Amino acid sequence: LMDLGGWAQLARYRLWRAELNDDTDRTAVGLLAVRMAWEQALFRHHREAIEADWRDVCASHARPVSPQERHIVDALLQDAAERSAQRRLPEQLTPDSQADDDRPDTQAVFCIDVRSEVFRRCLERVAPSVQTLGFAGFFGLPLAHREAGSHLCEARCPGLVPPALESRTPETGGTAGHWIRARASRAWKRFKLAAVSSFAFVESMGPVYAGKLLGDSLGLHRRHQGSAAPAPDIPGLGPEERAETAESVLRTMSLTNNFSRLVVFVGHGAGVTNNPHAGTLQCGACGGHAGDVNARALAGLLNDPDVRARLAGRGIPVPADTLFVGALHDTTSDRVMLFDGDAPSSAHRDDLARLAQRFDTAGELARDERARRLPRARHGSDVAARGRNWAELRPEWGLAGCSAFIVAPRHRTRGRDLGGRAFLHSYEWRDDEGFRVLEQILTAPVVVASWINLQYYGSTVAPETFGGGSKVLHNVTGGIGVVEGNGGALRTGLPWQSVHDGDRPAHHPLRLTVVIEAPTEAIDRVLRRHDDVRAMFDNRWAHLLAVDESGQLAWRYHRAGHWTRWTDDRDAAPVAAAG
Repeated sequence: LMDLGGWAQLARYRLWRAELNDDTDRTAVGLLAVRMAWEQALFRHHREAIEADWRDVCASHARPVSPQERHIVDALLQDAAERSAQRRLPEQLTPDSQADDDRPDTQAVFCIDVRSEVFRRCLERVAPSVQTLGFAGFFGLPLAHREAGSHLCEARCPGLVPPALESRTPETGGTAGHWIRARASRAWKRFKLAAVSSFAFVESMGPVYAGKLLGDSLGLHRRHQGSAAPAPDIPGLGPEERAETAESVLRTMSLTNNFSRLVVFVGHGAGVTNNPHAGTLQCGACGGHAGDVNARALAGLLNDPDVRARLAGRGIPVPADTLFVGALHDTTSDRVMLFDGDAPSSAHRDDLARLAQRFDTAGELARDERARRLPRARHGSDVAARGRNWAELRPEWGLAGCSAFIVAPRHRTRGRDLGGRAFLHSYEWRDDEGFRVLEQILTAPVVVASWINLQYYGSTVAPETFGGGSKVLHNVTGGIGVVEGNGGALRTGLPWQSVHDGDRPAHHPLRLTVVIEAPTEAIDRVLRRHDDVRAMFDNRWAHLLAVDESGQLAWRYHRAGHWTRWTDDRDAAPVAAAG
C-alpha cells in the first residue's frame, strides 16, 4: 500500500470518513487484494527467476528491525537541532507579565495558524489598544455547510471532527439563477476533465481561452477570498442549544469577560489561482476551506439577543454595546475583509472604519515582512499580486517553518517576534474548571498541528516518498489529486516548491514543540485518558514542554508521565548534541 502512494491514501481517507459516520469502506482492502493478486500472478509466471530473492526478502522481514549506527547518529542530530531551537523559547516568552485589565477597544480572534502570528504582531504594533486572541479557525463550530442553491455540503471543520451542525446560506431572489449557474459550471468542469472528452475539449475550445490566458498571465483578473452573500445561519439549533454552543465556544477561547465594543472573528483563506494544492493554503481547521463561513456564523450566533440573555444566566454577561463581526484574512495578500453588513450598527460605524484602517496598515507591515522570505519579492507591494498570477509557483509559503505550538495567554508572547513559526492558542488554565478546555486543546488543535508539522517535515526530508513532486510537471487527475508527468501514482504531501525556494529549504524540518502553561498534573491526567495523544509524545513525534505560573519554561515531558526540570534538561542538552 505504501508503494501505491496517493491511491492508497485516497482509499484510507474514504475509510476514515466512513468511520466517522460509524460506517465502513472496503476500497483499501480491494486495492490491496488487486495488488496481492498481481504479485501472485507474477510469482507464478516467473518463479524460477525470483524465488531465491523472494525467500531472502521474506527472511529479512521476519527479523526484528534494529537501527544502524547511521540511524542513531541521525536521531541524535535531529534531537540536537530541535533542542537548539527550543533554547530560544525562553526569550520568546515574557515571564511574570500580567494581562491588561483595561477594556480593549477591539478584540480580534485569529486562527492559531502560524501565518496569523505575523499579522497579529503587526496589528498590535499599529494599535496597542487592540487585544488579539488565538483559536482554531473553525471557531468551535463543526459545520456541514451548504451554499444557497447548491445540493453539496462541505465539512467546515478539522478532519478528525465529524460535522455536528448544519449551516446554510439563506435563499434569496437570485437563488434559482445561482443554482442553475452552479450546476452548469460543474457539468462544464466534468466535461473538461473527463477521460475522453478532455482531448476534444483542448482541440476545439483552446483558442476560446486565449483572452483568459492573456489576462491571467498579466494578473488582470482580481480574485477575492470571501463572499458577499448573506451571512450563513444554523437553522437546526433550538434556543437552549444555541446558548450552549455559544457558551462552549467562548469558554474554550478563554473569552468570558471584559468584552470590548468590537469582537471580530477573523477566519483566513488564500486567494490563489491555477493551484491544485490550494487546499494546503486554506484553513486546515475548516477542512481545507476558507474560514469566513464559520466566523460569520459565530458572530451571528453571539449577536442574537436571546443567546446573550441566556449567556448571562450561564455566567457570561456580554455588554449591550458589544458587537460581534466576522472577517476574513487573505493570507496571500494580507488583506482583511470585514463582514460588517451582517449586523449593521450605526453606533459602531466609526469603530469599524477605524478597525478597517488598522487592518490595512497592519497588512502593509505584514507584506513587507513576508516579502523578505519570498523569492523575487523585493517589497511588500510585490506580494499581493502573486495569488493572481496563474504561473506563480510560490504565491505564499503557507505554514512552512511551523515548529512550535504555544498554549498560553497572549500576554506571554505579545510583542515577541516568533517569525511566523508558532501556532498560538489562547488559554488561561486558572479559568478552566476540570481542565476540560485543556483536554479539547490537546486532543484536537495540537493533533492537527502535529499532522501539519509532519506533512511539512516529510515533504522536506523525504520528498520522493512523502512529497508532492514538482509543480512544473503536475497534472490534475480525476479531480482528486495530481500525478507527476503523464502517469504513475498519485503524489502525496506538499510540492517541492512549497518547502524549497530553489536554493535552500524554506522549511526547517523540526518536530513540533508543544508548550503549555498549565500544571503538569493536569496535563498528565489528560494524556492518561487519551492513549493516542500520549503516544504522540511518548514516541517522539512531538515534544511537550510546560510553563510554570510565572511564565518560565519549567518542565520537559519524556514518557509515561515522567517530567524533568527544564534547567536540568539544558545542562544535559550539549551531551546529546556532542553525541
